Amino acid sequence: MSKQFDVIVIGGGPGGYIAAIRAAQLGFNVACIDEWKNDKGGPAPGGTCTNVGCIPSKALLQSSEHFEHANKHFAEHGITATGVKMDVAKMLARKDTVVKQNNDGILYLFKKNKVSFFHGRGSFVKATEGGYELKVAGAAEESITGKQIIIATGSNARALPGTPFDEEFVLSNDGALRVGAVPKKLGLIGSGVIGLEMGSVWRRLGAEVTILEGLPTFLGAVDEQIAKEAKKAFDKQGLKIELGVKVGEIKTGKKGVSIAYTNAKGEAQALEVDRLIVSIGRVPNTIGLNTEAVGLALDERGAIVVDADCKTNLPGVWAVGDVVRGPMLAHKAEEEGVAVAERIAGQHGHVNFNTVPWVIYTSPEIAWVGRTEQQLKADGVKYKAGTFPFLANGRARALGDTTGMVKMLADADTDEILGVHIVGPQASELISEAVVAMEFKASSEDIARICHAHPSLSEATKEAALAVDKRTLNF
Repeated sequence: MSKQFDVIVIGGGPGGYIAAIRAAQLGFNVACIDEWKNDKGGPAPGGTCTNVGCIPSKALLQSSEHFEHANKHFAEHGITATGVKMDVAKMLARKDTVVKQNNDGILYLFKKNKVSFFHGRGSFVKATEGGYELKVAGAAEESITGKQIIIATGSNARALPGTPFDEEFVLSNDGALRVGAVPKKLGLIGSGVIGLEMGSVWRRLGAEVTILEGLPTFLGAVDEQIAKEAKKAFDKQGLKIELGVKVGEIKTGKKGVSIAYTNAKGEAQALEVDRLIVSIGRVPNTIGLNTEAVGLALDERGAIVVDADCKTNLPGVWAVGDVVRGPMLAHKAEEEGVAVAERIAGQHGHVNFNTVPWVIYTSPEIAWVGRTEQQLKADGVKYKAGTFPFLANGRARALGDTTGMVKMLADADTDEILGVHIVGPQASELISEAVVAMEFKASSEDIARICHAHPSLSEATKEAALAVDKRTLNF
């Protein structure tokens, strides 16, 4: 007899496990299926984000930043450090520990909220009266039935045509997190979030890093002024970024990878590296779901087709996160997971795509929410802009990190904040104030008149708001 549940979630990443917990909080009998395994074959819920994405990359970024500070910046503080070395194996072991702590934390939350966890791959078998039968292919095959199904199967790294990932020389984000020694020369294709973050990790540890980007502009989705400021900082650090390139043949050998490409001028070039990380985006993951068994609709990209409420073409079947339209961000998946659980309960779940923050965890960090200046110009929106540099911020000076600025864009007539863009220290934390302000339709004057602690980096946000009205106090 198949086990019966009110709600079954397929996928235990940020969208999936959060949806399962919220549904359980709302009184439903919930199951979550997830197939990720740790090195011992045990369950490792948390999806790409926890296992080979957000969490492990931040662990490596933190370790490499400590290493760079010890080598290059401690002396400024009167600290003498000699013979500083990086034990890559220990760094990776710490990263793995952080990942496991998150895996175990999710399993604890399932137990706490009485969510039944099934370790294996979930797939559709058939529609049943009032629900759907699913198969769980794990250590032992099981059959479970649910009235409502939430699909949260995430995404996979996109490979270059003709160049599959071998995770030894040609690396996805997964392999990039498991490089056992600092490569002398590291190549990256794609200057997006993964490319910049992983390039930063290995550059700090001593690798010569070259990033090849096909687009003619750097970080085209970022506000142009902010992107230029970031590029200046990366150039100064020694991160070599080539724009407007066309990648040709890629050959792997016993010692490394050879990449043929043409530069922006159309000149033939060759790059020889020890390892190559390919970060050209991600594709929705519907592998093994057996969507055809129930007639679940997919689009031309392979994403599950959903409406504004994350409903699919099938009654009682929902989908969230990377496997549907919209930005592939862990926090977007979480918000959709909560919203769907609440909609199933008859509530009014809410996700505002206009206030979803974006972050790149490099140094300097880059974070933004809302529209860019170039988008406002293209849309014909009349706006006011204000900027404030961290160079004029007391806390940034004390930190010894004055790179970058805060930029605020507001409607010229109503003064409503339309976008906030930050490049600089702790941008990932500072952006939350802007998200709250925009969610509540705040004006730049609202932020300008709020008392901010002194000295703090957040004062740069207040000063940027003052700059919208051309009345900064400290610059």
